[in-house]
Amino acid sequence: MRPALAAVAAALLVTSAAAACGSDSGSTDTSVTLKLTANAISGGKNSETADWTKQWVIPQFEAEQKAKGRTVHVLFEPSGVDDEQYKTKIALDLKSRTGADVIDLDGIWVGEFAQAGYIKPLNEVAGPEVDSWEGWSQIPQAVQGLGIFDGKKYGLPQGTDGRVLYFNKDLFAKAGLPADWQPASWQDIITAGQALKKSGVPVPIQINAGTAMGEATTMQGALPLLVGAGQEIYANGKWAGASQAVKDMLAFYHQIYSTGLGDPRLQQEAQGRDKSFADFASGKIGILAEGDYFWRAVIEPKAGVAPMPDRDAKVGFALIPAEQPGKGIRGQDFVSMSGGAVRVLNPYSKNAKLAWELLAFMHSAKATESQLAGQIRITSRQDVNDKVLGSDPMLKFIADKVLPITAFRPPLAVYPQVSTALQEATAEVVSGKTADQAAADYQSKLESLVGGAGNVTG
Repeated sequence: MRPALAAVAAALLVTSAAAACGSDSGSTDTSVTLKLTANAISGGKNSETADWTKQWVIPQFEAEQKAKGRTVHVLFEPSGVDDEQYKTKIALDLKSRTGADVIDLDGIWVGEFAQAGYIKPLNEVAGPEVDSWEGWSQIPQAVQGLGIFDGKKYGLPQGTDGRVLYFNKDLFAKAGLPADWQPASWQDIITAGQALKKSGVPVPIQINAGTAMGEATTMQGALPLLVGAGQEIYANGKWAGASQAVKDMLAFYHQIYSTGLGDPRLQQEAQGRDKSFADFASGKIGILAEGDYFWRAVIEPKAGVAPMPDRDAKVGFALIPAEQPGKGIRGQDFVSMSGGAVRVLNPYSKNAKLAWELLAFMHSAKATESQLAGQIRITSRQDVNDKVLGSDPMLKFIADKVLPITAFRPPLAVYPQVSTALQEATAEVVSGKTADQAAADYQSKLESLVGGAGNVTG
């Protein structure tokens, strides 16, 4: 059991005999009650999810079951608390073999819960029908990875996202760079940055760095670069330490921030990321590494936090290249990182097969499209993306080009601390340390976090 969840479990004194769920009995009762839970509540946190669950999922699923001759009641157990509080509650429920039949989890918790024995692979809970579900063919293999741990499918991915390079076409034109720019290597990014600098752009390249940016540094900068150098932060039971890939990633940061292609001060400000948004929108940044959130919520022409009325004409986007063609993970030329949530089955559900039907229903094409409620967002299903993203070329680009090549953070309890160590390493090179020095410091911190050098690859 992972230490974080072990501590949670120790706080609850229960016995398996007091369990309210029990194991699946293959029940075919004509009247069954299922429960589902999420950290969502009408009028509060994730209100749209709560409303969709109550107003669409429950009545639609109950009607579908009634047509099959079953009386099924679905109860939604809302929550609207801090993510860690929600995580603790779910862990306690599963430890005591109680809780909802279908459960929302952050994808980054999957491995931790699996290692603690709180969740089990979907097909072990509900049977072989899981493997024949029609939805698997519509979810890119890379996106399925959000709910996979140690090669087994523990959950169905909900909506996801992807990282790209954004660029200002007007600034590119003044620098003599093409409007359809697509770098094929890290050097191509540097070369474009040098041209932008020569043309007078204040900040040619913005790659998030340092601890002030928090997880945005890791997800928009360090991890995409790391997978572009051919290594994931965690693979085959070991964490990436001061490896050549980590050194290459840090050397790229050093090259940007030691040559005036990036603004070191921006990485140290408390609101540095927000300032980078505003600077890009006002034409002060040439190239910015960010997720699709930046397109649909930050520079969105009407309601964005840093709106660009001429966004569609002025802003270009490109895949993040590997360090060199073919050097990315899985031999890829281009890479990305994604995040998102999953839904899992309670392994102690009394009606696991019916719970699987509810879970599969919630991830069907019609349910996925209904959850969008007319909004244009990326979903985990390619068939839905094909239908709803046609009017937004950038989000369709993410769905078609980015999701098939993406990667995910390791769903382990220690990851947030490892992420902080990565952020500290990027801060060191931005402040002037060499990549080798920063990598050595990172290796030392990493070993102390993950149980010694035996759990780290050099």
